[in-house]
Amino acid sequence: MSSIPEGRCYSVEHEWIEVDGDLGKVGITEFAQAELGEVVYVELPSVGETFDAGETFGTVESTKAVSDLCAPVSGEVVEINEELEDDPARVNEAPYGEGWLLVLRLSEATELDKLMDAAAYEQFLHERSDD
Repeated sequence: MSSIPEGRCYSVEHEWIEVDGDLGKVGITEFAQAELGEVVYVELPSVGETFDAGETFGTVESTKAVSDLCAPVSGEVVEINEELEDDPARVNEAPYGEGWLLVLRLSEATELDKLMDAAAYEQFLHERSDD
């Protein structure tokens, strides 16, 4: 597994968020895309929709399964990655780059405190693999 980027927050559902001011770019982790296998379709919400932390905001479909995407924090969708409509494999190729999913305007920045930093997420994955 590649290294987990610093400067982002990670959820137990394997989503990441990179915050800049009151905006957060959201995607799934390298671990999540590897578990899913080849991504063939991504269903994302519309700009303007709002979600609570932990709420399902879309799905990602792979050759192996369909998985829910969960909002790592509460907020309003201000942008979606429209490139994924034509090229969902970007999620596999660059989960921390061009494979991002959407941008949220955070409604409760304190929710970030409930997420993991890169070191804690790496520990979480290590403990999970020990089970």
